Amino acid sequence: MHDAMLVSGELRLAGRLDARFFALLEAIDATGSINKAASTAGYSYKGAWLVLETASNLAHAQLTERVTGGSGGGGTRLTPAAHALLAAWRQLHAAHVTFLREQDAWLVQQPALAGTLRRLAMKTTARNQFAGTITRIDAGPVTTEVVLALRGGNEITATLTSSSAKNLKLKKGLEAIALIKASAVVLVTDFAGYKLSARNQLAGTISRVDQGAVSSLVGVTLPGGEVVTTTVTNDAVSALGLAVGQPATAVFKAYAVMLAVQ
Repeated sequence: MHDAMLVSGELRLAGRLDARFFALLEAIDATGSINKAASTAGYSYKGAWLVLETASNLAHAQLTERVTGGSGGGGTRLTPAAHALLAAWRQLHAAHVTFLREQDAWLVQQPALAGTLRRLAMKTTARNQFAGTITRIDAGPVTTEVVLALRGGNEITATLTSSSAKNLKLKKGLEAIALIKASAVVLVTDFAGYKLSARNQLAGTISRVDQGAVSSLVGVTLPGGEVVTTTVTNDAVSALGLAVGQPATAVFKAYAVMLAVQ
């Protein structure tokens, strides 16, 4: 599997004519039918007519024309003006793709920058995403424990099946991303002399309390600068008196941590 490109960009002509519009023109050219072309390009029939009429009005040139007669009973074809526009798009689009690939190839030659961009490109629903380096792997017959050192000096421990660890080809020194859902994080403001069995206990300071209709998002900033976010009911926020500047510890089980590697 090839890595996704780190550089992307949308090509538009005149600020409004995009790939979808030219897909419509290509489909009309191929099918001779606006109805069929609209479906191919993702337009409704009315929407296809609207975009074509608007483009024709602004260009002061008809882009399509009706064809009558024939075995199919007629249809629609592109005008010379539309063919010229489509040819320009194809040439510019090819040059655009080449440009993006060249810039992506340059970025790949900058390992640190490329690594940062790949981490930023990852999209998940997990609220907490931390980049770090694997410093320890304790493999067992069924499960494997992995310790990830974060940039700020904190550590996160993840427990996963040994088969998953093998499939990910985990090893010391490998960069990885720890993913933890906000709902899996418990906030502790006073241990009252008790010790918890959860492997991950990250002490910091509450830096954000965003209250919603039912629950609040609470952010705990760690000494290294990372922020752990948890979901807390509004009742719990009131009961614990959670406020910005208050010391708190973000607690979550090692099983709640998912690891992602390149």
